[in-house]
Amino acid sequence: MDPRTPVIVGVGQHTWRDSSPTSPRELMRLAVEAAVTDTGAPGVLGRIQSLGVVDSFSWGTADPGALLAEDLGISPAETLYTHTSGTSPLDLLSDAAGRIGAGQLDAALITGGEAVKALFGGRYGGGPKQPDGTAPTRMLGIDREPQHAAEAAAKLLIPVAFYPLFENAIRAEAGSDTDEHVNWLAELWAGFADVAAGNPHAAMREAPSADEIAKAGPRNRMAAAPYRKLMTANIFVDQAAALVVCSVETARAAGIAPSNWVFVHTTAAANDHWFPSQRPQLHRSPAIAAVGEAVFTHTGVGIGDIAHLDIYSCFPSAVQVAATELGLHRADLTDRSRPPTTTGGLTFAGGPGSNYVTHSVATLADRLRAEPDQYGLATAVGWYLTKHAAVLLSGRPPATPYAHHDRTTEVSRLPRREITTEATGAATIETYTVVYGRSGEPERAIVVCGLPDGSRAVAASESSETIAALLDGDPLGTKVELGPPASPEFRVPG
Repeated sequence: MDPRTPVIVGVGQHTWRDSSPTSPRELMRLAVEAAVTDTGAPGVLGRIQSLGVVDSFSWGTADPGALLAEDLGISPAETLYTHTSGTSPLDLLSDAAGRIGAGQLDAALITGGEAVKALFGGRYGGGPKQPDGTAPTRMLGIDREPQHAAEAAAKLLIPVAFYPLFENAIRAEAGSDTDEHVNWLAELWAGFADVAAGNPHAAMREAPSADEIAKAGPRNRMAAAPYRKLMTANIFVDQAAALVVCSVETARAAGIAPSNWVFVHTTAAANDHWFPSQRPQLHRSPAIAAVGEAVFTHTGVGIGDIAHLDIYSCFPSAVQVAATELGLHRADLTDRSRPPTTTGGLTFAGGPGSNYVTHSVATLADRLRAEPDQYGLATAVGWYLTKHAAVLLSGRPPATPYAHHDRTTEVSRLPRREITTEATGAATIETYTVVYGRSGEPERAIVVCGLPDGSRAVAASESSETIAALLDGDPLGTKVELGPPASPEFRVPG
């Protein structure tokens, strides 16, 4: 075996269930300590040369890795931080694995954590602020506006408004009615809830039934049609996770048993067209298809060879789109013998900001130690089905040396739809949603429309009459009137 082969040798997760104050800093420290203990060789901590931290929504500091290093009593040669993205954990993992393979790095620590529940519950532990000008050694990821001006004008600003648009595009392609589709989503998500019930680190371990997930009510309010609250990512958690990654020769030198090693076979990444409204088909993702093809070509492994899956699950549409591109069918997603999640997903296991995939990789590593001849695949998503990444893991060494594959350039060459902000007159609804307030009342209707020249327009309305018309029946494929010029407003004729 190549001594530079990258392996995950320690994993740690911590879910704070206490009513006392906490902070991301404390949670990350606890997760790291758990990961170091998991290696069986505490001395490995002194070998860490790179400390990477995933962007933390609830910890507003410039270089959290430096503060965490102080807490751990180590002096890594570098600290890394990421921009906001659900792909951040795999950005850090691919960076570490690539540099380990190239002989530039021996051991790395990857961690992330959120204390959003504590922050909004008045239990935030806080921490010292770093001086102005503080910065990590390196930043990973992309930082740019995630919405087109037309999307922003329609108040498409957060994931819970975007992902229902993908969902209704999926329903349009399937040809199902609203009730039928909601029942399917509830069945899918009930499977995730069942997995979370068996996950000791899950934030929510009382699994609701499909009927409970489908039924909207005070404890499961409508979020954005067709999603109820129990179909959306749950960021209100206090969770952290950590990975210790090193070369095989470092693992041997540190005295870490080979039974603890989980091999990073390959990683891949790609971005779809940056603005959702530019994408020709809102129920598909060429980037996920390219990522899957890269992983499977590099390893010679097919989707049928993978025993353990964790498909990024911020919303049901993300799972369904990824499944299509990876070669999975609807029946595969409700197959309890190989569920599409190992954690229970972002609704039930928890959606700690950008850090969820650190948890999914840690959970997969535990599974693969118990079944070393099997493969595990984790996928990641950033922004609005925009950024995509995947990692293939196994308890057995790879036949082909580790490599990272970035397919963004080839995907960027694919056709895209033009977005107009000046459209007026008749347009056809391609997809839609109605966003609800916390009281459970509908507040805003949003439509993505096709225009006669092939371009698209995004429009919104807070008119109660328009919202009622959109919710009455099935608006997919129906006509609306856009305007006035340079306005995101629309109305339903008649």
